[in-house]
Amino acid sequence: MRIGGGHNHRQGLYDMIMIKDNHADLCGGIPQAIAAARKYLAAHGMSLPIEVETRNLKEVEQVLITGGVQRIMLDNFTPELLREAVQRIGGQVETEASGGITLKTIRSYAATGVDMISVGALTHSATSLDLSLKAL
Repeated sequence: MRIGGGHNHRQGLYDMIMIKDNHADLCGGIPQAIAAARKYLAAHGMSLPIEVETRNLKEVEQVLITGGVQRIMLDNFTPELLREAVQRIGGQVETEASGGITLKTIRSYAATGVDMISVGALTHSATSLDLSLKAL
């Protein structure tokens, strides 16, 4: 991936708070989940970026109104809906497209203006190469 110009935008669970949809649901909504994350960071004297996963434009709007995050993940958006979300966000925070994106469809997602694209196929569908060098 790195040879092709790609890079990880985070290394693990220690360098960014990721509020996934199930976290928001369990907290009672996106605003409550953001508030809980910010409270945790303040209580522990930590400064980490916060990313929130969104499933639709209504949730994107909730994140924008609540504020206090550095990135919005746009999960399972079509390229058309993604373009609309990116325009609505208008550069206020970083944007990341994720969910169902393949190496065959990535160009249409990139054309929306999104800042980052996650492609799970790079890890979960990678094939191995036999380099055993056995002589027959």
